[in-house]
Amino acid sequence: MNDKQYLVTINVPPSLEEAFVDCLLTLESEFGFSSFQVNAHDHKNENLSSAEQVFGRQRKIRFQMYLSEAGLPELLAHLKSEFTGSGIHYWVMPVLENGIL
Repeated sequence: MNDKQYLVTINVPPSLEEAFVDCLLTLESEFGFSSFQVNAHDHKNENLSSAEQVFGRQRKIRFQMYLSEAGLPELLAHLKSEFTGSGIHYWVMPVLENGIL
């Protein structure tokens, strides 16, 4: 790999899923992405419904995308401009290796 690559992971509440997809699709020429349902578990129990508190999990939609170091600031700036204050959690990890088998 000539350029550093990163994996961006973002957990989105189901209520924001469509808006988030629409936002990412405006960047699709730059970034492809995957999405899937996950259950988030957090000891803080903030913003959980009564049912979520009983079951100890909260449904989220996880988005993941690989991108170059150069594309990372653009993606994060775009998402922050659209979703500041929404409580969406994200993290960025370096990709040590990737390929096609």
